[in-house]
This record gives sequence, structure tokens and C-alpha cells, in this order.
Amino acid sequence: MFKVTNVYVIGMFATVGGLLFGCDISSMSGLVSNPVYIGYFNVDSSALSGAVVAVMSAGSFVGAIIAGFLSDHLGRKETILISACCWVVGSILMCAAQNVGMLIVGRIINGLAVGGASMVVPVYQAEIAPRNIRGRIVSFQQWAITWGILIQYLVQYGCSYIPGGNTWPGGNTAVFRIPWGVQMVWGIGLAIFILGFPQSPRWLADKDRWDETLEVLADLHGKGDVNNEEVQYEYREIQAAVKFDREQGANSYIECFKQGYAGRTFLGMCIQMWSQLTGMNVMMYYITFVFQGAGLSGNTANLTASLVQYILNVLATIPAILYLDRWGRRPTLIYGAFAMCIFLFIVGAIMGARGHAVSDPTNPAVNWALAEGDTSGSIALIVMIYLFVCSFATSWGPCSWTYPSEIFPLRIRSKAVALATATNWAFNTGLAEWAPPMMQSINYKAYFFYAIMNLAAGIHVFLACPETKGRTLEEVDALFNSGVPAWKSKHVDSHELAAKLEGDDANIEKKEVESA
Repeated sequence: MFKVTNVYVIGMFATVGGLLFGCDISSMSGLVSNPVYIGYFNVDSSALSGAVVAVMSAGSFVGAIIAGFLSDHLGRKETILISACCWVVGSILMCAAQNVGMLIVGRIINGLAVGGASMVVPVYQAEIAPRNIRGRIVSFQQWAITWGILIQYLVQYGCSYIPGGNTWPGGNTAVFRIPWGVQMVWGIGLAIFILGFPQSPRWLADKDRWDETLEVLADLHGKGDVNNEEVQYEYREIQAAVKFDREQGANSYIECFKQGYAGRTFLGMCIQMWSQLTGMNVMMYYITFVFQGAGLSGNTANLTASLVQYILNVLATIPAILYLDRWGRRPTLIYGAFAMCIFLFIVGAIMGARGHAVSDPTNPAVNWALAEGDTSGSIALIVMIYLFVCSFATSWGPCSWTYPSEIFPLRIRSKAVALATATNWAFNTGLAEWAPPMMQSINYKAYFFYAIMNLAAGIHVFLACPETKGRTLEEVDALFNSGVPAWKSKHVDSHELAAKLEGDDANIEKKEVESA
């Protein structure tokens, strides 16, 4: 069996789990307005169209919760392997779907895979990464999502030119079968590569496999030297954290909501909630509807404009990968929220001032659009949408995965992150289901709704999110227990947190002696 110890290689290949999510987004966004897809599966209503999209998110909700148990009992890498296998099965069912029921079952199974992977991959990355590049490593998760969106969209884009791929009845179903078949390749690749990855050192410690813990830490952070100073420092911190956690009692989902942990659990859940309420995934799933409202007509025009958006999404994530550990989590999230708020208000204002009611029986979700020939309004609208996407890609995209994976102690980490991830999928499900009816009911005012949500998210981050950059996971735990207000957390010295950890460990040992 091959063995991989380079943290960057492990971090990047593990995020193929995120790429699966990206594949689903663009494989559906390119089809929701395709006449062959609509006619073959008879999804000619906005409610049914939203339901077919939403069931994957519903499956992901369940998958995230299940993964919380599996990753604690079986291990992080084993849970990733199970997710990859589920993805392959779901993709086969989708590719072979003969009716909408079979398609929905395939998407639910794919959802279980995506939910499990999106929960466990950030945890695994956070637990193997050195503190000084942890944000970068976990940010690969979002970058993989953007690559999945782009690659799958290119496949979808190419398939849109298959003869008969845009006409119904009598259309060519290869327009959707080929993309759904191709996407299983990523699940197969992930299942193969994960076999050579190490176990999480913190999971090993939780199972009292201390020799393996030290060996993995040395391989990952000390070039195989178990006496490396950084390796020994982290090893002692993990020992202290495990001892302290075990002093607290049993580990369960209920534990996440007990005193001392409930605030953090709700914070992680809120971060994932806000990431959905930014409106970004609505833009991704239903971007063809958005661009039709912007006055773009014709399949080629819509596909090209969407392709530009997906490329920008990939490129704009790179600065966050490179500099998130320098910028910090708090300023990144705050900047992103306020920037997206501004751009969405502008989009809504343009649509409200220069748009008008329209009627398209083939797509009832689009009933408000810019006037035909309003070139300047259309360009301004599309530019604002692109700027919105770039703002998300440099901020909430990567940071909404990074932050929840850092803020929990080991004893509840997988279950608390599972709850946070499940919250992401719960809101993803709701928004995928509600977005078409919302666009149909309140038109351009939907953009104002998402703008207000971004404003609320920025305020919440300022008041509630301590800065975690440059700290070990054990130091982050001590920071949350210190009682320092979030807006002052940047100035707390890491040495003080390390001393607190040692003090907690000493107190536990003292209690053990007294009880004996």
C-alpha cells in the first residue's frame, strides 16, 4: 500500500469530497432550463424542479449527521471512503434514470455522499494541518467545490451541443446521461487515493493509540522525526486536551448543547446557515434563470455567461487559499458579508428600476426581466453578479468550511461539525426548494432579502467570532473558554493559552491523585 505524508498533497486530494458537491451544483444548473431534461422527466413546474434539486441537499443533511457518528467510531478516512462509494452508486442510478423517481433516489444517495464528505473532510484537514497553514489546507475544500462546478459545467456545456440535446420531444438524453456518468470518476479516484492517507492523529489519540499518534505527527509535521520540537509541542497539547475532555464525561450529540459547548455549537451552525443565506448557491443552481432575468436570450448566451461566472469563482478563491492564514478569519468573513450585501442591493435596485413583468410559459420562475435592448442595464447587472460571486469566493466560500472545523474541542468536534454541516444542508435544501417560487413571487425583491441576510451575517461575525488564525486546535479551545470578547481575541497571546492548557492538565492530575 502506498503512503502519503505531504500535508499539501493530502489536503488537496481529500477535497475531492468537495469536488463532488461542485459537480452536483453545475450538473443541475446547466439542466434546469434544458428542454430535454424537462420533457423526459416531466419537471415542468417550478415546485417540482426545485424539489429535484433539493432532494440532494436533504440527503446531504442526513449524510452529515450519520458521518458524525461514523467518523468518531470508524475513523475520518474510513468515513471519506464510504462517502466516495456512495457517490459512485448514486451517480450510476442518475445516469441510468428512466423516470423522475429513479432520478430522485440517485440524487438522495449522492446527497448522503456529499453530506458525509462535506462534514468529515474539513475535520480531517484541520486535524492533520500545522496551525500556521491550517486555513490554507481547509480552504482547499472550497476550491475543490469551485473546480467541481467548473469541470462539470464544461462537460455539461459540451454535451449541450449534442445533436438533439436541446429539442423535445425526440431529444437526445445523452445531454444529461453523459455528465451524470462522468461524475462518478471523481468518487472512484477519491476512494483509491484515501487508502494511502494517514489516520487523523487526534482521532488516534482519542482511541489511545499514542504511538501511532506520535508517528503520524512526526510524518506530517516533522519529516519523520518524533523528537522534532513542534511535533513534541503538539503531541503534549493533544495529550492535555484528551485528558481534559475525558474528565468532562460521555460524548454524544446532546453534549454539544450542554453548558460550555452550546454557544460554540450554535456559532458553528450559524456560520453554515449564513453561508447559505448569502444567496451564493441560489446563484449557482439557478444562474440561468438569473441571466434570463438580466436580458440574456438564447442557450449559448446563457451558457457562456454562466461559464464566465464559474471561472471567476475558481480564480477568486485562490487569494483566500494563499492569504487566509495572514488575513485572519474575522476580517475575511466581515469583509465578504458587507461586500456581498452592497452588490446584491445594487442588483435588486437595477432590476427594480429598469425591469418589468414578463411571461414565459416554458419557465414560469422568470417573470421579471430587464427591458429588451437595455444593454447598459444588462451589462451592469451581470458585472454586479460577477462581483458578488468574487466576494463570496474570497471570503465565505473557504472560511465557512474552515472556521467550524477549528472551534470545537476533540471530544465533540466531529458531532458539532456534523451539526454545523447539517445546518448548511438544511438551508441549502430549503433555498433550493424555495428559490424558484420566491423568484416567481417577489421578483427582484429576492435580491434585497439576501442582501439583508449578508448584513446580519457581518454583524453577527463581529460580535461572536473570535480570531483563530495561527493557533493550534487546542489553543482555540482554550481561547473560547477564556471569556475574551470576540473583537478583542486577536490580541490574546498564544503562550497564555498554552499555559492555560498546561494548568488544566495539572488540575486533572491533581484531582486524580486526590480521588485515589
